[in-house]
Amino acid sequence: MQRNGVSMSDLLRRIHETARALVQGHGCLDSVSALIEARFGRGPGKGTLSKRMSGELDWTLPDIIALEDAAGRYPVTDLLCRRRADPAAQAVRVDLIAQAGAISKEHGEAMGAMMRAIGSQDAGDRARAAVEMREAIEAMTKALRALEGA
Repeated sequence: MQRNGVSMSDLLRRIHETARALVQGHGCLDSVSALIEARFGRGPGKGTLSKRMSGELDWTLPDIIALEDAAGRYPVTDLLCRRRADPAAQAVRVDLIAQAGAISKEHGEAMGAMMRAIGSQDAGDRARAAVEMREAIEAMTKALRALEGA
């Protein structure tokens, strides 16, 4: 069954991979277990989390809520919200290959401008470096949003 061009198995795979990435960002499974327990008063043990990480068990809603809240990012929630998006809006996706090229270009320009600013007393050089760095950050942010929504 598909909704907006996304099969249920694909959606579950995306949720699983995103949840795994959130866990990996928090450290060891013991700390993740404690994090979920602290949020809800109960939580999965290390063994259960290990099975969820391997795909043997599905992630629960409390797991996702606790992980996202602790990270201050909401990639699974965003993914679920996009399920309801207009199919035309879904078609407007960032081409990650093109975005990788943009990141490389902007990063190179930012590094060049920063190196010029380091050796310069000119405020204009510092301002140009700041602009180039913002453009590099913007390119990376755009790619990150696409990856989290992919």
